[in-house]
Amino acid sequence: MWTSDLPPFIPFFVAALLVLVTGGWLRGAIMVLTPVVGGLHLWYDVSPGITYTWNMLDYQLIPMRSDRLSLLFGYLFHIAALLAIVFALQVRDTTQSVASMLYAGAALGAVFAGDLITLFVFWELLAITSVFLIWARRTEKALNAGFRYLIFQVTSGMLLLAGALVQIQQTGSLAFEFIGLQGVSGWLIFLAFGIKCAFPFLHNWLTDAYPEATPTGAVFLSAFTTKVAVYALARGFPGTEILVYIGTVMTCFPIFFAVIENDLRRVLAYSMINQVGFMVCGVGIGTALALNGAVAHAFNDVIFKGLLFMAMGAVLYRVGNTNGSDLGGLYKTMPKTAMLCIVGASSISAFPLFSGFVSKSMVMSAMIEQGHDVLWLALLFASAGVFHHAGIKIPYFAFFAHDSGIRTQEAPLNMLVAMSIAAALCIFIGSQPQYLYALLPWQVDYWPFDATHVLTQLQLLFFSALAFVWLNKQGLYPPELHSVNLDAEWVYRKPLPAMARLAYRSATQMGNNLDSISKTGLKWLGNSLKRAPLSGYHLASSWPTGSMVLWIAVILGAYLLVDVLMM
Repeated sequence: MWTSDLPPFIPFFVAALLVLVTGGWLRGAIMVLTPVVGGLHLWYDVSPGITYTWNMLDYQLIPMRSDRLSLLFGYLFHIAALLAIVFALQVRDTTQSVASMLYAGAALGAVFAGDLITLFVFWELLAITSVFLIWARRTEKALNAGFRYLIFQVTSGMLLLAGALVQIQQTGSLAFEFIGLQGVSGWLIFLAFGIKCAFPFLHNWLTDAYPEATPTGAVFLSAFTTKVAVYALARGFPGTEILVYIGTVMTCFPIFFAVIENDLRRVLAYSMINQVGFMVCGVGIGTALALNGAVAHAFNDVIFKGLLFMAMGAVLYRVGNTNGSDLGGLYKTMPKTAMLCIVGASSISAFPLFSGFVSKSMVMSAMIEQGHDVLWLALLFASAGVFHHAGIKIPYFAFFAHDSGIRTQEAPLNMLVAMSIAAALCIFIGSQPQYLYALLPWQVDYWPFDATHVLTQLQLLFFSALAFVWLNKQGLYPPELHSVNLDAEWVYRKPLPAMARLAYRSATQMGNNLDSISKTGLKWLGNSLKRAPLSGYHLASSWPTGSMVLWIAVILGAYLLVDVLMM
């Protein structure tokens, strides 16, 4: 029986158990119905202010705390789960099916968690369940990438737990509310959130692992982990100024890597960091307009980024790779996928009447209102870069750049249905944003379709397209090549292992040297004692065991006699 205080993650966990013991059409029906029924329950039965508490030892845990912020992400994650499940209906891999349901449930558990311990539990569940979507590809690269991914994710969880324990010791409270950077606990939790949010130099788990996931697994991955981190920042660190600068860097640096990257799913991974940067900026600004812009852009990003990952997943499913150098001309045999990909590209590029425009403009407006003129110019540059690497490069090199000679089938029907729903949402939200704005947590009066916003964005897109065409015609645009592009991950994939191996060899050699020295010293000492005059004394010679026992008995008897006489 559904009740208003039923935590939203429970249906997904129950469904995961049912998926484990079922198969065929019944498994697919359970997976599809779970986000539908759960979403209807959330929409009709759960309202702001509902909490569910549970006492453990001397502390009160809050497995469910609903307000407008958590409800918005709850709606989003049910939509994302439905789209990803429909896209993956052809998958017959039990591991992926169970992991995806648990992963979606863990994301819901995290956004409705009202205390730091509950948040930590679901934070770690996100890591443990999602890694199987990478390993399920069953290649050596996927296996290694999954281990590296898991190290980062578990480290994030350990930092969160450490911060929570310090917070409890300092304040006596477990509540997951505003935290700030006033103490050690705040910095530990901030760093934990930053890892999952893919802060600069902590971002390579995303660009390393997501492209190695299965075609359908990457769609799930794109929806949950980073958006849970954005939610956590919006809950715990709104108005933290350092986030404005971190977010600005996040919007800019991935552009350079995405432009030269050949693997189009890795391009999307860099693009995800770029888009999360806009959200981080909004959280850092901290005004109602900026925070609404951050969460609205998270809502839209899950849908249009999911659409792009689905399009590239369909290409990977049919062709076997997503390298721009090996693709091209696929519009001839995958025209529907190509058209739907263009809708996603238009949305991420923030074309007017597409979803990205109605949320990104809120963050940009908030940035300029708060007097961050230079940072606003950086975001403007980042917006142009998005159009280059995601709006143009993804559909152009996958479907139109040149005829690769590949003739394959159109994407399966379930994939087309999922992509079509996502595309329809991109257009609906972009043309009717008032419905999304009505769900936003903070009250603000904003409308994106004024002359200034529309003309500015259209000019930006026009000149960005012109620059791409000119660079491409002049042969200056980076070509699509099979290559390895060095990023910050080079540090922990090359120098750190080399240093560890050197340290191991040095320690081994030192141990061998010490062993040799000790053996030599003991041998010298033994020879010296043999040559010493002491060896000729009677007491230094070997005595029979029986004699030694006798003398020990005599000595013990003497001690006992002395003790009795002194009593």
